[in-house]
Amino acid sequence: MGNSSQAISKGALPTLVTVFFFWGFVAASNGIFIPFCKTHFNLDQFQSQLIDTSFYGAYFFGSLLLYLFSTISGVDILNRIGYKNGIILGLSMSVIGAVSLAFIASGDHATFGMVLACFFIIALGFSLQQTAAQPFAIALGNPATGAHRLNFAGGVNSLGTLLGPLAVSYVLFGDLNNDGNATIQSIRTLYLILGGLFFLVAIFFLTSKKLPTIRLEEHVENSSKAMSLLFLIAVPTIVLLFFNTMFGENEKVYLVLGSLVVILGLLFYALIAAQKNPKGWGAMQYPQLVLGMIAIFIYVGMEVTVQSNMGALLRQPEFGGLDAKFISQFISLYWGSLMIGRWTGAVAVFNLKKSTKQLLTVIVPLLAFGIILLVNHLRGNDVSNLYVYIICVCFLILAFFYANERPARMLFTMAAFGTLAMLIGLLTTGQVSTFAFISGGLCCSVMWPCIFALAIAGLGKYTSQGSAFLIMMILGGAIIPPMQGVICDFDKVHPEGIAGLSYTHFSYVLPLLCFAYMAWHALRTKKILKDQGMDFDQQLAAGH
Repeated sequence: MGNSSQAISKGALPTLVTVFFFWGFVAASNGIFIPFCKTHFNLDQFQSQLIDTSFYGAYFFGSLLLYLFSTISGVDILNRIGYKNGIILGLSMSVIGAVSLAFIASGDHATFGMVLACFFIIALGFSLQQTAAQPFAIALGNPATGAHRLNFAGGVNSLGTLLGPLAVSYVLFGDLNNDGNATIQSIRTLYLILGGLFFLVAIFFLTSKKLPTIRLEEHVENSSKAMSLLFLIAVPTIVLLFFNTMFGENEKVYLVLGSLVVILGLLFYALIAAQKNPKGWGAMQYPQLVLGMIAIFIYVGMEVTVQSNMGALLRQPEFGGLDAKFISQFISLYWGSLMIGRWTGAVAVFNLKKSTKQLLTVIVPLLAFGIILLVNHLRGNDVSNLYVYIICVCFLILAFFYANERPARMLFTMAAFGTLAMLIGLLTTGQVSTFAFISGGLCCSVMWPCIFALAIAGLGKYTSQGSAFLIMMILGGAIIPPMQGVICDFDKVHPEGIAGLSYTHFSYVLPLLCFAYMAWHALRTKKILKDQGMDFDQQLAAGH
């Protein structure tokens, strides 16, 4: 890129990343909101995970509708209106959802279904924002360094994920030293404020002179086979979200497992079929894109499920038997771990000397960990038991030095780190196990930009379509957490557990399998891109 592009990037990127903060703030708050709703509405663990199904399912349906309208009109709707206007429209939808949730919470007849509907609308707006913002960030500079800009934006997102659980915990439970009970009305003020902030940010984007109007000139190609596949993927998602009450206690296992098998089966079918005959598959004719879709599905699912079921885990006697009001420090530490990794990854965005980068690679994660301790202390949490987590942070620093800004190597390293962490968590109990599971946040921290950048590499005119397909696969956050929730619920009928573990503890075998898959994905995608003449690892290493 020339100097003009660099000038655009410097002015536009800080403006763009403001929306990343809100995605993190709201999404991370679910970890506190889920155990609260479980108690308030008398839900089982599977039902409580429908908050994630509603929230992350909206990403899929929002992107699918956008793609459908583009296909019918023959023009990429997002390119027609522009990325900037797409973000503004998405923010407006989130305003409606947040304000609706605030007013529903203030009523006397609030139901869990109403809460789910509002979360769906908020996330529907987020889906449009993300579909526009991800390629927007990549388009603000050299595509080969797009992963670094997404890391920077992810760092801001993670600041939201750190503060979200603590803010929601304070609104719901107040001072940790009092005995007050949380009520559904407690969230009214929070979501009124959030709705107001969404509105102000929309106005800020509308009037901002720093954000350029970027459109990728693309003609919507015939992708009838891809369209059919996506509608087939929608079917089990709709059943899980809207018809789950039709299934009995034992049948829920088949519902979530069947949904998972069908969705992944369809994606792997597309991977094979599109290679035999690419006509009608659009962006899915590129194997790196389909593998990226599978990877995003699994990545988001494992990132969300680790913390969404942590409230149930920490209630187990061998994990301290903690009440919901005392878990915020662990949820914030988990999401703060993503902040640690993303802030460290963002160092690569800046044009610094090698020695300076190396120094910051050590300082930044330690500073981020210090901020996590500080905000938890200000919240009133006892942070003395969190100090030992610095050992995990040191492992992250070593991983960054080993990966050396290479996305495929970074993805593999973090996946291997995560697989080991989940194994340790399953083989131990108490503090060691808790921190091992929480360190999954460190491992997930920089996966998204690596997966995204590798998946859209070489797509050319299909870049926007490929981006939309990838955003749809946030659907993993709607499917995998309920799968883990179903495993947790086996504790009710089999209190003896399995292999000496409670089923809630054993349920973390699911993210273990997800991390192991991500390690395979990194190796496979690197080979595919290399066969196409693209070696991103080599390019980025040479460029820094």
